[in-house]
Amino acid sequence: MPELLLTPIVFLLTAVLLVPLAQRLRLGSVLGYLIGGCLIGPWGLALIRKLDLISQVAEIGVVLMLFLIGLELQPKKLLAMRALVLGGGSLQMAVCGAALALAAFLLGMAPLAAIVAGLALGLSSTAIAMQNMQERHLEHTPAGQAAFALLLFQDMAAIPLLVAIPLLGAERADGAGFNWALAAAVIGAVLVLGRYAIRPALRLIAKTGLREIFTAFALLLVLGIAELMTMADLSMGLGAFLAGVLLASSEYRKALEADLEPFKGLLLGLFFTSVGMSVNLGLLAEAPLAVGALTAGYVVLKMALLGALARALPIPPVQRWPFAALLAQGSEFAFVVFAVAADARLLPPRWNQMLVLAVALSMALTPLALAAANWLGKRLHAPAPPPADTITPDGACVIIAGFGRVGQIAARMLVASGIRVTVLDNDPDLIDMLRRFGFKVFYGDATRLDLLQAAGAADAALLINAIDDMQASLKLTDLARAHFAHLTIIGRARNMTHLFELRERGVELVERETFEAALRIGQHALRQMGIDADAAQRATEIFREHNLATLDAIFPFYRDETAMISIAQAAREELAASFEQDRIRLRQGAATQEPAPGQAGPV
Repeated sequence: MPELLLTPIVFLLTAVLLVPLAQRLRLGSVLGYLIGGCLIGPWGLALIRKLDLISQVAEIGVVLMLFLIGLELQPKKLLAMRALVLGGGSLQMAVCGAALALAAFLLGMAPLAAIVAGLALGLSSTAIAMQNMQERHLEHTPAGQAAFALLLFQDMAAIPLLVAIPLLGAERADGAGFNWALAAAVIGAVLVLGRYAIRPALRLIAKTGLREIFTAFALLLVLGIAELMTMADLSMGLGAFLAGVLLASSEYRKALEADLEPFKGLLLGLFFTSVGMSVNLGLLAEAPLAVGALTAGYVVLKMALLGALARALPIPPVQRWPFAALLAQGSEFAFVVFAVAADARLLPPRWNQMLVLAVALSMALTPLALAAANWLGKRLHAPAPPPADTITPDGACVIIAGFGRVGQIAARMLVASGIRVTVLDNDPDLIDMLRRFGFKVFYGDATRLDLLQAAGAADAALLINAIDDMQASLKLTDLARAHFAHLTIIGRARNMTHLFELRERGVELVERETFEAALRIGQHALRQMGIDADAAQRATEIFREHNLATLDAIFPFYRDETAMISIAQAAREELAASFEQDRIRLRQGAATQEPAPGQAGPV
């Protein structure tokens, strides 16, 4: 098979197989791509060998991501972040760069090489951090905003670092220096084009009405800006980000996002895969302890520095360690910095290979570090729960456990009918809000025996178990059955399994929380599609009867998957036959219906 065709097939097959598996294991898609890259790369199965070409194509994914990030940031918002970008970013680079440089010097590097390595290792991966933020919905949190500000500063700081390294080296691959005039001209051109030329061009393209041409122009725009920045030895991503910011207030922002998002996702996946392919597994096999100690020491030291630095940033305590984990990995720019430093004879080849491997492994560890940081942050900084309220049941004959969207409606109906209720919930913020609206709700864990006794369970007649969490709901049911056998329990089931678990415990009055609402939505949909009210009501009743009968049939076998599938398939066939019989009856009724006066009968 031609390599041009084989390469995308291998990449897509790897992504389809490994990324869903990583997501299912809650490791994140980034780790799935990295593992896939290790498997198919030159140090794994060697299915793909042209790593340099793939890395160059994959970098476009990072460029597209930064362009789309820029589209989300209007200039006013960016100016409002300048204190965090410049102040926080420079502080992070100074602290992390100095500490990592000192660590490198203590490990035996020459002073100049240690400084370069420390600054390079102080950078973090924009692609990996942003991807993890989006997967965990952290981008709008204080930790996410601070991480983005620091990443933006790092992208800008990488440029003078790349410029300075050849000047510091004993030998350079070529004698050409950095052309500051060309760099200024290119940045100016990007600003002018983004401000005055791109919008009219987008308007002209949009008037053609050809969606594929608009998509082609969007890609041409990003790739053209990337090429301009490359000509001046500048960061492609920085240029794309500036262009995105300039178009953030454009009327075509949403269209650009929609057209570029699929390309960004695939190319970012290719980027992460190429990083995995670059991991020198041979060196890892040769010196596993040295590589492991270097990587672990790097990630732990950087994470500790960032955790301490977070105290000086507007980040709440519980989010400080997740913020540190987001930025604890090395940057894709570090690969470029190490290559330039090796070319300038600043880094010995052995150190260059070790550092590249440590950075790649640190990227792979990011999802795991973030999971550990979330656990650590909640354990160290989560506020202690307040003490349970002193409950005064006032002779209430109904106890409602859980005052969310289900419990509130049930409580309001009972209170409106003159029935006293005692309401328990374990969300202090919700209780504070409800008390401001005049609701009498007690704070406490309804799965505690002493709290149920204080709520008057011994004298109550009814327990409405409306707890949202399935395990807590079952625990409360077991507790009530063991100690208050006289209580009638009405259960709220989140799904079919929850319903069966409650019925297995002897709870006969169980309602699935979305079932009746879904039936009503289906009935409304039938009416909107032209079916008369009686037929829509009849279809709803048929579905309800069949569904409840199916649940009764499945319940004795719900732990036997084979039997459940067989019963469910038979029930679907019966339901379809029932609907078909109703349709036949409706057609026969319409055919025999007497015509109205003055109207022709059916033909």
